[in-house]
Amino acid sequence: MKLGIMKSYFRTTSYIVLILIVFSCKNNTNTKNNVNTVKETTAISAKDILGNPDYMAISYGGYRYVDHDIEPTLDELKEDMKILAAMGIKIVRTYKVHFPQAANLLKAISELKKEDSNFEMYVMLGVWIDCKNAFTDQTPNHYEESERNAVEVATAAELASKYPDIVKVMAVGNEAMVKWAESYYVQPGVILKWVNHLQALKSEGKLPKDLWITSSDDFSSWGGGGSEYHTEDLEKLVNAVDYVSMHTYPYHNTHYNPIFWGVPNEEVRLSEKEKIDAAMLRALEFAKAQYDSVSGYMKSIGVDKPIHIGETGWATVSNGFYGPTGSKATDEYKEGLYYQLMRDWTNKSGISCFYFEAFNERWKDAGNAEGSENHFGLFTIDGKAKYALWDLVDEGIFDALTRNGNPITKTFDGNKAELMKTVLVPPTINEVMENR
Repeated sequence: MKLGIMKSYFRTTSYIVLILIVFSCKNNTNTKNNVNTVKETTAISAKDILGNPDYMAISYGGYRYVDHDIEPTLDELKEDMKILAAMGIKIVRTYKVHFPQAANLLKAISELKKEDSNFEMYVMLGVWIDCKNAFTDQTPNHYEESERNAVEVATAAELASKYPDIVKVMAVGNEAMVKWAESYYVQPGVILKWVNHLQALKSEGKLPKDLWITSSDDFSSWGGGGSEYHTEDLEKLVNAVDYVSMHTYPYHNTHYNPIFWGVPNEEVRLSEKEKIDAAMLRALEFAKAQYDSVSGYMKSIGVDKPIHIGETGWATVSNGFYGPTGSKATDEYKEGLYYQLMRDWTNKSGISCFYFEAFNERWKDAGNAEGSENHFGLFTIDGKAKYALWDLVDEGIFDALTRNGNPITKTFDGNKAELMKTVLVPPTINEVMENR
């Protein structure tokens, strides 16, 4: 979830309501008291499902409208979970708990499990963390945290305690340490504080002992970027989490760091499709390199823990940096290739990949319908499966399932020739260099 998304989010919703401020003031000093002792846990744990190709993961938001205040209903959440389960997804990632969707999603999954004993879905529960004055007209203070963070952590801990059979991972913060998140980022010490707090709750029996705690952030924030990230608190954080959840986005780097994206001179005589296919292989290698950079940093400080991908994805519509007047990276064909390449690599390598994201969401760039952030889904709002999933439609796995009352069908009516008319060849490396 990117900076532009959150600006839109906080423009359209009220960030701190009075009751939460009061709650925060009462509980900021001792959030432990809000979590009952966990009396039972189920056999399966995060260790069993993360990195297991039989438990594919995805990022999920069920919001269907431009107005982010319109929450998905319980029935809509169930509808989505059935669609994702049909395609083999068994872990979904959420981002925040200060709106009803996360709690309602856990309730929906719990009810689905009661309705069908074979239904299986787990959750990586997101805990939104930001700095003082984030998303306000005041200057963000990156050295102090928002008072709201304590409420967010306490609420998430209560949900994890209530649904131990579903919540298997908690992620403290989303891109909350990366310095390009200028409106809200915090110092690693803030994330460390709350990770340690949740680990203590586990030790005290107030959270399941096999619940894994992490933070989900850009690869650079996990030591894979510049030396400015290599701080003592980051090293402590890497030691404190149960695993590292890193983000990698070759898609965005087709604009911001495009050297890998341009067609090299030795490929200029290839066909258009061959150039595109080769570019997507380079995108995969770009993602692998960022993964390796985090692994290298962890080895340099003597830490040997799992690294999983908390976010990666490829948009299918853009009228901005990544579209026809930009890097020409955006279309369903490229998304389909990237999705399959990432699944193949991570499944074979024992890496969980929380692909971003399941369904398009219109609120993320509310003022720009063709903004790329609205179009990262593998499904459209009305339930059409994009090119990445056409084969699954052919297999009939979505038969009898609907979204918003619509059957699951293919985009472009399944006409690949029509789809390919929207696909653009990346610029040459010479063009990339000229535009830098």
